[in-house]
Amino acid sequence: MAKPRSRRVPVAEPDEGIPADWKPRARNREQLLELVELLPNEPGVYVMRDRKGRIVYVGKARRLRARVRQYFNGHDNRLFVPALSKLLGDIESVVTSNDKEAMLLENNLIKRHQPRFNVKLRDDKQYLVLRLDTRAAWPKLEVVRNIAQDGAQYHGPYHSASSARHTLRVVNRHFKLRTCSDFVLQHRKRACLQYQIDRCPAPCVYDVDAQLYADQVRDVGLFLAGRHSELVSGLEQRMQAAADALEFEKAARARDQLRAIETTLQRQDVVGTGELDQDVVGVYREGGNVEFVVMHVRQGKLMGTQRFSEKGMELPDAEVLSSFLSAYYDEAPLAPDELLLPFALAEDDAEPLAEWLSERRGKKVPVKVPVRGDRKKLVLLAERNAASNFATRRSKRDDGEAALLALRKRLRLSRLPRRMECYDVSHIQGSDPVASMVVFVDGEPDKSSYRQFKIKGSGGELSQGHRQNDDFASMQEVLERRLRRALEHDDWALPDLMVIDGGKGQLNRVIAAMQDLGIALGDEGVDLVSLAKERRFAVTASKQGLERLREQGVAETPEATPGQALADYVVQTADDADDPGEVRPERVFVPGARDAIALPHGSSELYLMTRLRDEAHRFAITHHRKRRGKSSLVSVLDGIPGIGPATKRALIKHFGSVKAIKAASVEQLCEVKGVGGKLAEAIVGALSG
Repeated sequence: MAKPRSRRVPVAEPDEGIPADWKPRARNREQLLELVELLPNEPGVYVMRDRKGRIVYVGKARRLRARVRQYFNGHDNRLFVPALSKLLGDIESVVTSNDKEAMLLENNLIKRHQPRFNVKLRDDKQYLVLRLDTRAAWPKLEVVRNIAQDGAQYHGPYHSASSARHTLRVVNRHFKLRTCSDFVLQHRKRACLQYQIDRCPAPCVYDVDAQLYADQVRDVGLFLAGRHSELVSGLEQRMQAAADALEFEKAARARDQLRAIETTLQRQDVVGTGELDQDVVGVYREGGNVEFVVMHVRQGKLMGTQRFSEKGMELPDAEVLSSFLSAYYDEAPLAPDELLLPFALAEDDAEPLAEWLSERRGKKVPVKVPVRGDRKKLVLLAERNAASNFATRRSKRDDGEAALLALRKRLRLSRLPRRMECYDVSHIQGSDPVASMVVFVDGEPDKSSYRQFKIKGSGGELSQGHRQNDDFASMQEVLERRLRRALEHDDWALPDLMVIDGGKGQLNRVIAAMQDLGIALGDEGVDLVSLAKERRFAVTASKQGLERLREQGVAETPEATPGQALADYVVQTADDADDPGEVRPERVFVPGARDAIALPHGSSELYLMTRLRDEAHRFAITHHRKRRGKSSLVSVLDGIPGIGPATKRALIKHFGSVKAIKAASVEQLCEVKGVGGKLAEAIVGALSG
């Protein structure tokens, strides 16, 4: 058995690139499971390589073996997981001293190797902060990109250079701090232009009141920190004191500063009432495309918003968000007082993140998922921003093209499925069965091409009120009718891909119908697949299950339903079972393939297919409800003597629903052609009962 590649060093990393002598240690699921069992059950980072040696995923865990084992034990329902057995060639690990070290190492490895399944934020140079060193003799405000542990105040971050420099201009215009470098301050002999335009008191060459300058520095700190109420109160007192002392120049300066603050406040959205520095994260996702928004709320005011887009994300939401936060705060210059998220992270992801942020902030930083109140409103606002940004920034054509290409590759289709049709059957216990056909063109619904079908049944007996509870027969009938129209009418040309809702049995019935009509599959005809919904399976009555049953002393009795004892045993012991059951994700069956294809969770192709299937289901249910409503009305009217087909149609056309007919008076019923006084009274009598 192979030995695990694991080392207990807190800063060690896997070899750069692919080692020259690298060979996969696993080529099937069984060999991967052996590697998993050799992993240490300690904090650290795991690195998954494909069979060519490329790093495809980097993750962290509090217990490495337990986390990685989840990928292979049937408990992990992420749809990229089934592909791991065919994709992976090795799993390496690096043991760290604690969770926080694991998170930092994970960040470094992701940035270095850019794995396929990880969130990868670009090295962003848009993080700007304003630095104010209050310990200097004559402090100044400056724009910097990096934060040093030097005791200075740092304010921000600002998502763009223009935003940071606008704030700097406001401060320079109204608070009059020096703007020159320390070297110029020490060597200048004459006052510069900033002094001439009254933007600087020129401490470089003139005697300046140090206390007055210190007051200005303090005001700048309050202004940038968003503590405007405290700043305004101080300025108002200073302005009044200067006016009382007849120092009108000082009073005018304080007045101008107050006006500048008012103008700034008008530009800022007040989104909360707290006094904390909060970062609020919003997430919007469609398939593998994810939009993140980080709102910087300072003292209840929205100071700025940053946006990030990711593509090709196949992990679940919580893991994608955790990966994003690790990457974001690895680059962000400041940690907030509080972090608000739209949904929870895994416990072994949330705790190290909070600890890391707390260390950077210098005090405890809670990571919260609010469920009510002002904090919840902030999260909802961030999510609305993420959805809006997604709609604005994405290219539907590019996204649709990418999804179609991925779908063709995943399902091994003969052509790009630019036109797709999906079919679904709807009924209640066999009554009023109908079917829908929805059409997507280039990944988007083409509602003008939607069609509805009434299921006729063999010999058309369903039109006589019979029931049909056989979805297989109904689907076969609809597909035969649709395919015949393709042969007989030019405007019913075959699509690139036909999708039916169901499993392998449904697929085989449709294939038989196509063969009967002489329509080929693939290149010479049409691609065909069936989409089965995600399902959970409990323990089944297999031979092994029966053996376990006998070992527990559970025996079948002659009067019991066959298998009932096993079913009772499963129910009684479900809470104690180690394995709650197998999760079968949404699967696609294709002609000629023995096994179904699992579409990766969060992938664009899965999102496209489920949208198509759900739209077919919605359209079928809508049609069924309309037909059921009409049939119930017709059945009520059929029982009234004197109402024939023409009168029935006239009543339905005039009133539109059975509720409206029931509510109608005799006089209103007489307005319908063919309805006289006696018939109207008969209708009222029949429907009122």
